[in-house]
Amino acid sequence: MDQPFPTTIERDGETLRGPWRHPRQMLGDQAYDGHASVHDDSVAADLGLVGAPIEGPTHFSQFDPIGFELFGDRWFAEGCISAHFENMVVEGEDVQASARLVRPGVAEAEAVKRHGDRVLTASMTVGNSSTLLDERLAAAQAREPGDLFIIDRLERGMTSGPHDATMTMDERNGDLYPFSLAQKLSAITEPSPWFRDGSPWGPPIVPTEMLSVMAHRAGASMPVRGPSIGLFIDLEVRRLAPVLVDDPLSVTHEVVALGQSRRVESYWTRSTIRTDSGDAVATVLLHQGIFKASYEGYPSTDS
Repeated sequence: MDQPFPTTIERDGETLRGPWRHPRQMLGDQAYDGHASVHDDSVAADLGLVGAPIEGPTHFSQFDPIGFELFGDRWFAEGCISAHFENMVVEGEDVQASARLVRPGVAEAEAVKRHGDRVLTASMTVGNSSTLLDERLAAAQAREPGDLFIIDRLERGMTSGPHDATMTMDERNGDLYPFSLAQKLSAITEPSPWFRDGSPWGPPIVPTEMLSVMAHRAGASMPVRGPSIGLFIDLEVRRLAPVLVDDPLSVTHEVVALGQSRRVESYWTRSTIRTDSGDAVATVLLHQGIFKASYEGYPSTDS
C-alpha cells in the first residue's frame, strides 16, 4: 500500500510543519432554512465580516498528514482533532498547520496565516487522551446561559435522529454541503490515494474534514429560531474506528451545553456516527454560534 500523502512535512526542532496551502471555499451556495449562509459574501458583509469565511472543518485536512507522521495508521483508526477557531479564513489566504508532540499520544497544534494571525488552536490525540474541548465544554456546562431568544427552546439532553450519514463518492451532500466527496477531493488541500483509491482497511477512508459533513449535512433538526445565521466556534472530530466510503452509517445528535456572548447565542451538540449494528465509529462535537444580529427583532445585542 502506497504512503497516504505526497505532502512534505518539515521538522523545526520538535515541531512538525506542513506546507502553506490555499483552502478553497465550497459553501458559497450553501442554504438552510430557505436562505443563504454566512459563507455567502453578501450575508457575511451584512454581519460586518471582512469576507465569507471558509468552513472551519476544511482546515482539518491540513492536519491529516501531520497526524499520520505523528501516529501512523492509528490516526485514521482512533485519531481525534479538537479545535477552537480564532480567526476566519477567506479564499485566497494562505494557511499553514503545525503540531508538537507533548507526551505519548498527545500533540498541541495550530494553524496560522502568513502574517501570523492564528486560525485555530487544537489538540491532536489518539486513544482516550483528554482533548482541548474537554475543558471548554466543561466550562460551558458550568455557566448559566442567561436569557436566550434564538435557542430558548433547546435543552441539555435534547436529541434528534437517527439521520443517514453514509458517505458515497459521487452523491451530493444536500443543501448544507452542496458538493460530493469526489468534488471535495478535487479541491482538498491534502489529496491522498487512501481517500480515493483504497486504504489499508480496503475501501477508501473518509477524510477527517468530511466526518463533520457526515455528521451535519442533514442538520440537527433542533428547534433553533430563524431565519438566523450561524458559525462554528469549536469543533472536535474523533474516530473510534476507520470510517470508510460507502459504509451504511447513521448519526444521532444530543445537545450538551447552551451559552451566549455579546454577539452570539451558542449551543454544543455531540453527534455520534454508528454502523447498522449500532457500533459507534466516530463522534463530532460542535459548538455553534448564532449571530444575534441575524435574527430579526432580537431584543438586545448587548445581552
